[in-house]
Amino acid sequence: MPSSSVVNLESPYTFSDTVGRLLAAFAAKRIKVFAVIDQQAEAGAAGLAMPPTTLVIFGNPQAGTPLMLANPQVGVDLPLKVLVSEATPGRVVASFTAAAEIVRRHGLPAGLAANLAPAERVIEAALRNSADA
Repeated sequence: MPSSSVVNLESPYTFSDTVGRLLAAFAAKRIKVFAVIDQQAEAGAAGLAMPPTTLVIFGNPQAGTPLMLANPQVGVDLPLKVLVSEATPGRVVASFTAAAEIVRRHGLPAGLAANLAPAERVIEAALRNSADA
């Protein structure tokens, strides 16, 4: 059952193009990418089959540090993550925890959601079909 705290955005691009567009968008906005985990490859190394799935761990210490100072436990959700998956062939989805959910979960002042919201906009813009622009 999907969680209402997780945003799922369908991508009009192929799996590899979606991952590439996200990485390029983060670089263009000077958002640090801490790690890219190819979960399909890791599953394969363990002898298991998994559809294309990649986790990108990213963030901006200027945005995240105030949240962690307000409540250090927010560190379980920071840095931010976006999961790109293709569970159904041809249907690529980018999933991430909503900024409002992170703020709610950790009892942070509502104004701190503004520190996380730009990351959501970067993801949305990266997945926007260029024909829609």
